[in-house]
Amino acid sequence: MNLPNKYLESMKEILGQDFDAYLKSFEDTRLYGLRVNNLKISTEDFLKISPFKLTPIPWIENGFYYEEDEKPAKHPYYYAGLYYIQEPSAMTPANVLPINEGDVVLDMCAAPGGKSTELAAKLNNTGLLVTNDISNSRTKALLKNVEINGCNKICVLNEDPKLIADRFSEFFDKILIDAPCSGEGMFRKDNKLIKAWEKTGPEVFSEIQKSVIMSGAKMLKPGGMMLYSTCTFSKLEDEETIMHLLNNRDDFELVDIKPYEGFSHGFEISSEAKDKNINKTVRIFPHKMKGEGHYVALLRKKGDNEINNIRYISQGFNSKVPTEVTDFLDSFNFEYDKKYINIRGTYVYLVSKYMQEEKGLRIIRNGLLLGEIKKNRFEPSQALAMALKLSDYPNVINLDVKDERVVKYLKGETLDCDDFTDVKDGWVLIGVSGYPLGWGKFKNGQVKNKYLAGWRWM
Repeated sequence: MNLPNKYLESMKEILGQDFDAYLKSFEDTRLYGLRVNNLKISTEDFLKISPFKLTPIPWIENGFYYEEDEKPAKHPYYYAGLYYIQEPSAMTPANVLPINEGDVVLDMCAAPGGKSTELAAKLNNTGLLVTNDISNSRTKALLKNVEINGCNKICVLNEDPKLIADRFSEFFDKILIDAPCSGEGMFRKDNKLIKAWEKTGPEVFSEIQKSVIMSGAKMLKPGGMMLYSTCTFSKLEDEETIMHLLNNRDDFELVDIKPYEGFSHGFEISSEAKDKNINKTVRIFPHKMKGEGHYVALLRKKGDNEINNIRYISQGFNSKVPTEVTDFLDSFNFEYDKKYINIRGTYVYLVSKYMQEEKGLRIIRNGLLLGEIKKNRFEPSQALAMALKLSDYPNVINLDVKDERVVKYLKGETLDCDDFTDVKDGWVLIGVSGYPLGWGKFKNGQVKNKYLAGWRWM
């Protein structure tokens, strides 16, 4: 691999006698990982039905390596949201940030959504997850991933962090910042990043990171926790960014991260950094662990933890909810508070009571999209299907994973289901192995496919 001389020199300075071992790691086989979505299925239960050869990732409780010849993205369980495909080291930040049920959480630079889906699983459909990315195109992938994984207490934003900070001062219990970076830790995985590094190196990203982390500091409640991470090795982007925060905000302190074999301490880049306990931050090097390069720092905002019990509670909406909507929602096991239903045009949303007013924000999705009102009828959404358990709805077609109709459904085809004699005409929830895939309309033994076109099996 043609690594730039400037980069090699910086790595020699960082690694010292470990430099040759690092270079040798480029000869290793690329690693592939998936993380079980515990919002939908326990890790134990997933292992009982998994068709893949999996090896546990030692420091991620619900993370596994899979073999290169496996194709988990082309399996019905992926479409059911039972797991998320993610590079092993990239699972670390959301794993390290402690989340309690009921927390109000921000994932500031979230696309494509891997860390957000794990944060949502930890929240377990409580509290609120605000997940944001400044890139409009990447935010579309973020929305799809949080919805396919069944996240429902969400708000998806497409905003500059500075503008979010102006609206959400000391609002969040927990914040995750997986900052834009030069990507040095991913050179082994994707050599196209090398050319990007030569055009836009650590110096450019360092300024972005300082701005982003200071915005995060403004939005975190006293007593709250903030996780900063990158997939780069540059001290400028890692330790120096943390020192920028600590030097400008004396109300922040570094917190110990649970040690795992292979984790390296952050570098004590100065006596001041040593005094600030910069060695509590963690570096992941590919020659020491089975994962790509990563940097992780866990910070606490000093102050009374009791302030976390003081919640912003929205007054709700004055939406006049049509009976066709409430009739549908009341027909199955779905808990909701009518005053938090928001109708915008023909679309119906269920919004978290912790979400502030929407005005002035570029919102991609606020709350769970329940469905759409069409000519005095209500059509449930794909997002609602993914947020349910199959047992929540009274009219179900549950297909075996080996049934050819599963793939036909995911391709958008009409299904012959006259063997399901107990199914009634009308809306039916289609599932695989007990987990929802989406909606259909059942009549005379056939299912008219309502699977979302943009999600279909290709």
